Amino acid sequence: MASEGFLAWVLRNTPTVWWHDSAELGELAVGLERGAVGVTTNPYLTNLALSRHRADWASRIEEALRGAHDAESKAEALMRLTLAPVAERLLPEFERSGRRMGYVCAQVNPSRAGDREAMLAMAERFHAWAPNIAVKLPATAAGLDVLEECTARGITATATVSFTVPQVIAVAEAHRRGRRRAQASGTEPGRCFAVIMVGRLDDYLREVAHDARAAVEEADIRLAGVAVAKRAYAIYRDCGYEATLLIAALRGAYHFTELAGGALIMSIAPRYQELFVGDSLPRQARIDEPVPESALARLGSLREFVRAYEPDGMAPEEFISFGVTQRTLAQFADAGWNLLEAFR
Repeated sequence: MASEGFLAWVLRNTPTVWWHDSAELGELAVGLERGAVGVTTNPYLTNLALSRHRADWASRIEEALRGAHDAESKAEALMRLTLAPVAERLLPEFERSGRRMGYVCAQVNPSRAGDREAMLAMAERFHAWAPNIAVKLPATAAGLDVLEECTARGITATATVSFTVPQVIAVAEAHRRGRRRAQASGTEPGRCFAVIMVGRLDDYLREVAHDARAAVEEADIRLAGVAVAKRAYAIYRDCGYEATLLIAALRGAYHFTELAGGALIMSIAPRYQELFVGDSLPRQARIDEPVPESALARLGSLREFVRAYEPDGMAPEEFISFGVTQRTLAQFADAGWNLLEAFR
């Protein structure tokens, strides 16, 4: 008898679930067969799906763009074109789970990360596409305000461009405020998924350490995002937050194995799924296993790690200027949203 794959073991023995990280329908079919219960996308992945299969989308692209009156509405139309069928594929899971899972993420314009009015208007439009759209908002001060308002209006949101403990705490608190407002008005509150992009934090701190010639080893860097996620998870559990942590930007098996066992979501790109389906990884719930103190001490020599790891490391007004936040917003805009606006 074949041995059980790591992913199957996780799903059967722990509260961890996983979402498929791609906007391509062909890849989604495989992800759903492997047990995915949601989909994460971003403007880069949306543009990639259209560019790779341009001929398949040609007639539908022309129809979708017919009502677009400016570049931004063009990008939105293309996102809707690719995400609507994904949302439809996920509707059975959405209904089966009582609206807990079965969502597909639709990200607002990354260039609007400080524009409350524009992001809220986009959130309302995206929410109208399908009941299982989770509007992706940046974890900036403005994004947090919009997330609270969305929750109060019954709109489910995913807080993205998020890498730190203070960000996901602020997300959970904004969501809780929105829930109270919704309940006071008799509205079903929107759900909230709070992202930690563990691999992007590691990438950023690696460059910071090299630039500072810090006595930080590569093995320490690979534990930075893990340490942030473990600390955030413990705080969420202690505070009983209603938001759900969503771990994204995995860079290898270690991110999954070190966080396995938590009541959280793992966002897994297709290129890693085959590894996790296999049986070569250890079967152990490690979410509560502490990061070695020696590694934390070395990482603590980096101010940017301290800002990411300590619950009070940053105020919400600082989130947008955090180095990896700026880098990620620029990448999502330049390699994603802007290409959708210019798509031909």
